[in-house]
Amino acid sequence: MKIITISREFGSGGREMGKRLSDMLGIAYYDTEIITEIAKQTNLDENYVSTISEKGVPSFNFHFGHTFGATINRTAMDVVIAQHKVIKEIAQKGDCVIVGRCADKILKDFEPFRIFVHADMDYKLARCRERSPEDAKLDDKQMIKKIKAVDNGRKKMHEFCSGGEWGDMKDYDLCINTTGLVIKDIVPSVYNYLISWFQCKNHI
Repeated sequence: MKIITISREFGSGGREMGKRLSDMLGIAYYDTEIITEIAKQTNLDENYVSTISEKGVPSFNFHFGHTFGATINRTAMDVVIAQHKVIKEIAQKGDCVIVGRCADKILKDFEPFRIFVHADMDYKLARCRERSPEDAKLDDKQMIKKIKAVDNGRKKMHEFCSGGEWGDMKDYDLCINTTGLVIKDIVPSVYNYLISWFQCKNHI
């Protein structure tokens, strides 16, 4: 089984990389589809689910699996529990690429190929403006604030799910700095690397 997880800084191009890899491999791709399924299973608004999925549960200082204190928002915890369930169900279906959602940690037992995508702030600023008309309206200070807020939320959620440090290179099979690079041009090299990795692991 080939499962690839993509963890990424906001604006680094991780989402595009994941989609292009799934196309090259001819396997399923999951990103916002996960939010839709969690919303269905919890009967909650997709925007709320998306916020919790990115930012984690409020008022926590422990990781998933520990005893939960009374201060934890129960509805938010339902989202986190459903996220674990949905992602494991996706992995059990077969080969796939999963973007974000702490999939690298949730699917540890599946031994996925774990990628972390990051970039310098100037590159992320330019990419966000290019990809989103809404972000293009923000000045540098506002955009930097947004990027840091999103990444901080992802960091907190990752720590909540695993207790580990988001972005720690020891927790990934490949870390990629996309600064100054065109995503579509580097994907073939990433593809070749992960195919060799799976061959070495006797997964294919």
